[in-house]
Amino acid sequence: MEVQSDQKWMDNGPSRQAKWWYSTFHTVTAMIGAGVLSLPNAMAYLGWGPGISMLLLSWCLTLNTMWQLIQLHECVPGTRFDRYIDLGRHAFGPKLGPWIVLPQQLVVQVGCDVVYMVTGGKCLKKFMEIACTDCRQLKQSYWILIFGAIHFFLSQLPNFNSVAGVSLAAAVMSLSYSTIAWLACLTRGRIDNVSYAYKRTSNTDFMFRIFNALGQVSFAFAGHAVALEIQATMPSTPEKPSRIPMWHGAIGAYFVNAICYFPVAVVGYWAFGQAVDDNVLMALERPAWLIAAANLMVFVHVVGSYQVYAMPIFNLVERTVTTRWNFPSGLALRLVARSAYVALTLFFGVTFPFFGDLLGFFGGFGFAPTAYFLPCIIWLKIKKPRRFSINWFINWASICIGVCIMLASTIGGLRNIIADASTYSFYT
Repeated sequence: MEVQSDQKWMDNGPSRQAKWWYSTFHTVTAMIGAGVLSLPNAMAYLGWGPGISMLLLSWCLTLNTMWQLIQLHECVPGTRFDRYIDLGRHAFGPKLGPWIVLPQQLVVQVGCDVVYMVTGGKCLKKFMEIACTDCRQLKQSYWILIFGAIHFFLSQLPNFNSVAGVSLAAAVMSLSYSTIAWLACLTRGRIDNVSYAYKRTSNTDFMFRIFNALGQVSFAFAGHAVALEIQATMPSTPEKPSRIPMWHGAIGAYFVNAICYFPVAVVGYWAFGQAVDDNVLMALERPAWLIAAANLMVFVHVVGSYQVYAMPIFNLVERTVTTRWNFPSGLALRLVARSAYVALTLFFGVTFPFFGDLLGFFGGFGFAPTAYFLPCIIWLKIKKPRRFSINWFINWASICIGVCIMLASTIGGLRNIIADASTYSFYT
């Protein structure tokens, strides 16, 4: 028997008071992250035709899987599946479900937070280099530590609704710095002797870099891992179920996604060609004040994104501790559990600050399953569409494409992390 969702959440769970636009900026914050800045770099390995096709295909496939998750949130009358793991239990059983869903979701959420640690620190460093040229420049590791220190305080906010203001600011920043990125590239124009030939070194390295580029694209289409948690904050009645406002919010988020991703990818690659950096903002120097502002906006955005991805983990850990070990919920548990998680992601961010490689690895290992094919498998399991129908074919096509992206980008990202780590001086 599925228990009612109100019994699944502790007192710091969803208040179910959110409006449809809450889902828009929560989803924008979760989806449009630092990955948008790596899209021109992915284009450098994929080329014009395959790169744009991969972006468009990913946009369509992940919009469909987002719709599926929203519909499945209340697929059983009287029950709301407030978490991905709840839906997994319903689809695959109480024993198998958590093992299928939870590892993938944790990889996405922890992986995002590690990447955002790196991104926040790098953007703070770049901002200070531009804004204060006479200042003594700190090591990159110190900037990542400063970014992490902020989250020791923000992580004490109790639930999703309490970070709504931070999430709204982050959503506005994501649209702003994406617009600045492609407008600055367009204003700057193409570099001298720009080349659109495939970016390559040896054949083996080139193959793995292509695999990693697929992961960078899939990392850009995040948000599914926290979609059910976002929908859980909305009220629902038989007359107006939560899937209606949530879908309105998702459409708004995907519209913002399109006007951010495609211009940044196309114009950034047009301006720099195969010489583009793995973070296009790092390749831009003028006008200095605008590039400094864009880096500061990225910093504000990843502050909000970190919290959006961390909040479900906080709830999961606190729920597990209180139910299994009868530890009383409250400030003491929140302080210890959440601070430990922030410290863990901070350690990995300082130790492995390889932005592009991390995007590729986590994009393949975590985002491809949760955004591309796991919702399709659950849909086939629960809804059972007629075999060989259009719905059936679309779901199986998404599964096949998602599995290929997962395998290729995970291998490519892991190999590139190992290769780059062999020549990197740690904690510099």
